[in-house]
Amino acid sequence: MPKNRTQRLTQGAMMVALFTVLSAIVSYVPVLSVITIWFIPLPIAWYSAMYDRKASSLVAIVSIVLTILISGILALPLAVVFCLAGFIIGDAIRTKKSKVFLLMSTGVTVLISTAFMYVISVKFFKIDFLKELMTGVRKSYEKSNELAESITGKAPFTAEQLENMFNLMDMAMPTLITMSVFILTFLLITVNLPLLKRLGITVPKFASFRDLKLPRSVLWYYMLVLIVTLFIKPESGTFIYIAFLNISFILNMLLLLQGISFIQYYMHQQGWPKWTVVVGTILALPLQSFVTLLGIVDLGFNIRALVTGMPRK
Repeated sequence: MPKNRTQRLTQGAMMVALFTVLSAIVSYVPVLSVITIWFIPLPIAWYSAMYDRKASSLVAIVSIVLTILISGILALPLAVVFCLAGFIIGDAIRTKKSKVFLLMSTGVTVLISTAFMYVISVKFFKIDFLKELMTGVRKSYEKSNELAESITGKAPFTAEQLENMFNLMDMAMPTLITMSVFILTFLLITVNLPLLKRLGITVPKFASFRDLKLPRSVLWYYMLVLIVTLFIKPESGTFIYIAFLNISFILNMLLLLQGISFIQYYMHQQGWPKWTVVVGTILALPLQSFVTLLGIVDLGFNIRALVTGMPRK
């Protein structure tokens, strides 16, 4: 890695300029923002992967300040979230962490920074993005319900069903936000790591998804939540109810992923063509209950050992 002070300053200035330009494009050119937004962390990630934390932190701070000066104060959340994401990605690469660590650390950083920016947005700018989003979703569902009733003569959902659905969405909001953040983080990593590799950075690789093996403790947590919801039955709307509802959603998603992983593992062991793996993964989504059960069995009884010894067809 280059150690020359002049080169470090020059490259730092270039990365600050590039980050600022990308942020400005996202702020002022809506048509290009759909594509550009995925590359905003790249300059900071590259610099953080090349240089130590002190130099990278300075570049990140200057990038945030210049972005606010050029794109306005409303660009603060964008600058902070993506700058921190780039910093963590580059730092994990420089310290030679695994790709799983890179994903988890970046996801947690994005989640915390997003929550912090949301609080600032509500407290100081009086802008509640989540409330506006939920209001928009509610209006969309209500209009769709009215349109279906005008065409068929019968509404798909009653007013009570719609209200219950929106209440459930409100209570499950922490899980939905967490899942959205980690999906966003995964996409950011997927887009930027190949570019960093082309720029001469040695990047880590994920193990194959079919080899995914969650800790067995996930199964015990799932059983605990199941027992609480079946026998204790917390009152709807209470803190305990909301907490266990969100934990249940997360655990079900993890076990669904475990089930899909087992399906892919079985197909690989049997030598099935790659297109069948894609089809099997897609079909797993509407068969969520069965695939989740498959994930529970795989995690609890290690049925992969049986599959490994089966002859190929």
